[in-house]
Amino acid sequence: MYKTLLATLENGIFTITINRPDKLNALNKDVLAELNLALDEMGTNPAIQSAIITGSGQKAFVAGADISEFNDYAATEGKKLANAGQDTFFKIENSRKPIIACVNGFALGGGCELAMSCHIRIASANAKFGQPEVNLGLIPGYGGTQRLVQHIGKGRALEMMLSGNMVDAATAYQYGLVNHVVEPEALLPTAIALLQTINSKAPLAVAACIEAANAAHNPALNGYEVELDAFSRCFATADKQEGVEAFLGKRKAMFRGG
Repeated sequence: MYKTLLATLENGIFTITINRPDKLNALNKDVLAELNLALDEMGTNPAIQSAIITGSGQKAFVAGADISEFNDYAATEGKKLANAGQDTFFKIENSRKPIIACVNGFALGGGCELAMSCHIRIASANAKFGQPEVNLGLIPGYGGTQRLVQHIGKGRALEMMLSGNMVDAATAYQYGLVNHVVEPEALLPTAIALLQTINSKAPLAVAACIEAANAAHNPALNGYEVELDAFSRCFATADKQEGVEAFLGKRKAMFRGG
């Protein structure tokens, strides 16, 4: 089905692997288009509870955008490219099902932006993060100028963007850019274990947590109002009733997503 991605589904976890190792998994139009298709599949397939996004091989998660596409671009084409990237990454960020970025190796430019659009980031010890677009006379265009500030603060974000310098996994963890740093062989198992825990929770409550957390950085929304609405909606679900009864009955809840 996919030409630039590998996609597998096991025990409710949809693993999406960007598969262009000869190009260090660089993002191009085809990758963005197929990521959109994979996200659509996530939304429509009830067997998918959560997802992992990673890159093939040990060298790179995604080492940036495919610069060969930029050569003949002017402002109009550049805006279309940025719109496509931003739309895809908003789709990831606003997914009702949790998505973990498993960052192996380089996450540069669009790769760093892709990782930041995911709900949780786990990095291998050899991971490196950066927004080096300034070296091309450009800036991050897939949401990086905004999400990097949200994740690590304005001063650190500006230092990374203005210098083009990379930070290693330990520094990314110190900055709060990633949730965990593990050895490369533990990267996917750590993400799978975390998602198995998340998948055992009430799906509508998980989706509501994502919705309310995203509202915290959306100037068009009142995050507290979003939380209030989502909290009250949860009270109308069968899963809330199951959760309360299971807690009071000292048994494990069996959530069904209703």
